[in-house]
Parts: sequence; structure tokens; C-alpha cells
Amino acid sequence: MIGIGVIGFGYWGPNLVRNFHEMMDSRVLAVSDQRMDRLALAASRYPGIGIMQNPSELIRSPAVDAVVIATPVSTHFQLAMEALRAGKHVLVEKPLAMTSEQSWQLIEEAERRHLVLMVDHTFVYTGSVRKMKELIDAGEVGDLYYYDSVRVNLGLFQHDVNVLWDLAVHDLSIMDHLLPTRPRAVSATGMRHFTQEPENIAYLTLFYDSSLIAHIHVNWLAPVKVRRTLIGGSQKMIIYDDVEPSEKVKVYDRGVTTESQQAHSEVVYKMQMGYRAGDMWAPQLDLSEALKTGARHFLDCIARCEVPVTNGEVGARIVQVLEAASRSMRDRGRLIELDTLKVAA
Repeated sequence: MIGIGVIGFGYWGPNLVRNFHEMMDSRVLAVSDQRMDRLALAASRYPGIGIMQNPSELIRSPAVDAVVIATPVSTHFQLAMEALRAGKHVLVEKPLAMTSEQSWQLIEEAERRHLVLMVDHTFVYTGSVRKMKELIDAGEVGDLYYYDSVRVNLGLFQHDVNVLWDLAVHDLSIMDHLLPTRPRAVSATGMRHFTQEPENIAYLTLFYDSSLIAHIHVNWLAPVKVRRTLIGGSQKMIIYDDVEPSEKVKVYDRGVTTESQQAHSEVVYKMQMGYRAGDMWAPQLDLSEALKTGARHFLDCIARCEVPVTNGEVGARIVQVLEAASRSMRDRGRLIELDTLKVAA
């Protein structure tokens, strides 16, 4: 039985507590939050659970084996480092930390103490993303041409990070999981429309060594919620719409074919363009709750001493891209080359 302590019972914390509470091999022992009303809510839902305002009290508890952190991004590093130094396994909300340097300090601390460090990039554990991974790895899509995503809604505004760190981080984790190569450079533009608040709309473009290109549009000020991604390849194309109640993933056997022909009268090559319009099909997906799948994976990694799919290095790569994108956005879209010396390819 793995003892779990959850820090943060705001927006996402209750979902984490519920999932770990329902697991047969884990027990949520304590919840920490700065707000007494949230602690009162936790106590009413889970009678007998320990509640405390001071997260250090939770971390020091000898009965707690793993600490789950669902707090603002600016607090992730301090809390995660304190938990690791106390000998606790750590699951931290996305993104891992505010800087690459902080991310690598957490990775090195976890490795030194032989502890599991996992980032809750929930979308990686959805049936939709796992099915797309299966299709891409099997060569069904062919050579990848582009990843194009729109992720917009009205709120929730974050005060310590801009919209890239809040919304684009989801697509970056999906891309890191799906795509066979890592981005080499980024360019981002964005704007803030409220004084003293971070950017609430942004456009991010990622460049690769191959002809693959990725583009992400994120916005906190859209009148509707849109979560749509297009992935184009030489063989097939995929539309992933997370808002769809069913058929979230659709695969299209459509595309462009080319054929080079040499003219008879002169040594000139002409490119003949053709268009392929085949069937569309919606694969059957695993409908398990993604957070439940991720929580199960975290517990299994602790029990088996395994490295999580969304481990610290994955988190560090994503934080590196977000850092570069924020720098580019401040310089109105200046191309930023990614330093790959520290982050494993």
C-alpha cells in the first residue's frame, strides 16, 4: 500500500485525490492547501483524511511514500525538491518547473536518491493520443509533414505563467510523445491585453531538421472551447478533436501524390500532381480516464522501479521549448535555436 500526500486541492487536485483514493494499492493519507475552505471540502469528501495548511508537514510525514503536487507553476520546484530530499517519490503537475535549470536539478536529485519523478502530462495517457502513437509508429501515416493545433477557450487565466505555459504545454507533451524527432528552433508571437497580466494569446511555430513543421495557436479569450489538431503525413492524415464526445480521432486516406516525368523533346522534368481521396475511419479508442491511467502508471513505476513515460527528462525538454518560446515572444517572433547540449534528444 503506497501512502499518497496531495499538495493543492484547487482546480486539479480533487481529481488527483479521487483517482488515487480509488486505487486498490494506494491510500491518500493527507491533503495540504493554503485555503481552509478547500481543506474543509477535502475533509467532507474523505472523512479521516489528514488536512494541513503547511505542505512541509505533509512532506515530513513518515507514512507518506509519494507526494503529488497540484499547485501554481511557480511553486513546483521548491515543493518537488523538498519532497525528493525527504525521500518521497514525486508526481508534479505540468509543467515540471519554471526553468530548465530547475528541471535538471529535480532530475538529478531523483536519480541520486533512486526515486520516481513523473510529470502529469495527462494527454499522453488518453486513448486518443495512444492510438495516434500506435498509428504513427506502425508507419500508417507515412513521413510526417506537419502538426497543426488550435487550443483556445475563455479562461482560466493564470497569473504566474503566460498562455503558452498553460495551454501549449499540452501540445508540446503530445508532440514529444508522438513525433520521431525533436524541434531545433522555435518562433513565437503573442500579446497581453490586460495590464500586469501575462500574454493571453500566442502563436508558436517549431522547426525540425526534416521538412516537418509544427504550429500551435493558444488563446484564453476565445468565445468557445476548441481542442483540434491536424497531423499530416505522406500516406494518411489525422484529425484529433478532444471536444468531440465520440470519434475523437479520425484517419483520412487522403493526400497528394507526385510523379516526375521526362519530356520527350527536351531534357526537362515535369512534376505531375495527383490527389488521393480515400476513406475516412474512426478507430476504436480506450475510453479509460486519462488521469486514472496516469495515476496507475505512477504507482506501477514506484512498485517496479521503472522510469515513467512522462519522466523528468520529458518535462525538462518541454520546459526548454517554453523558455525559448517566451524569449522569442518578447522579441516579437525572433527565431530561437534550442540548445540541445543539456536536454537529451
